[in-house]
Amino acid sequence: MKKSVLLAVIGVLFALQPAFSQLKPFRFGLKVAPNIGWISPDSDEYEMDGSVPGFSWGFVSDFTITENYFFGTGFNVSYINGKLNYPHQQTIGEDTVLVVGTLNRTYNLRYIDIPLTLKMKTNKFGSMQYYGQIGFSAGVNIKAKSQDEFSYQVDNYYESESSKHNISDDVTQFKGSMVLGAGLEYYLDNSTSIIAGITYFNGLSNILKGDNTVDPMISQKAVPHYIEITFGVIF
Repeated sequence: MKKSVLLAVIGVLFALQPAFSQLKPFRFGLKVAPNIGWISPDSDEYEMDGSVPGFSWGFVSDFTITENYFFGTGFNVSYINGKLNYPHQQTIGEDTVLVVGTLNRTYNLRYIDIPLTLKMKTNKFGSMQYYGQIGFSAGVNIKAKSQDEFSYQVDNYYESESSKHNISDDVTQFKGSMVLGAGLEYYLDNSTSIIAGITYFNGLSNILKGDNTVDPMISQKAVPHYIEITFGVIF
């Protein structure tokens, strides 16, 4: 009995071997991805002020786990943007008068991101194959700039000043995001395919440092989110 079971298992493995032998242990490729980003504040009197387009590019890779399951990772350079407005005070004019007003700030942030995801693929439908993925992305900030418009009132007149700043000291070094995505691959041959997909990066960590300049009791807290449309090729 045991011998017959063993022979049956060996027979099944030999039957499956041709299918699995065609799978590459890993695949690498390139991607570009326009995105739309926004920043959700988590501080009193801070408000989201709209979404801003951005862009990312990088490398993608799939490591085979089984026939339809893969470990997806890569290396992305991500330009993530967003807008906030909040109470602010600063000096103006030659007399360096300190005034209180509203700061409308556009954040231009650049990160190196490393996604760590589980990618699940369907069987092929002709030359097409669909996928879904879920996981986590860790990012390191490499540049942070802002475009500011400070609005204030003096003697019943409303004034505004525009400026640009390096805000690296106001942004945390690291960020984390949850990754949810779906898309398709179109195979040009047995191993080369074109990728098109949509991915949502749901921010999990605060990216701001410091306190509000008007009310130091308010700590600056906000989380970035963005949706990207991915185009790429993988070999």
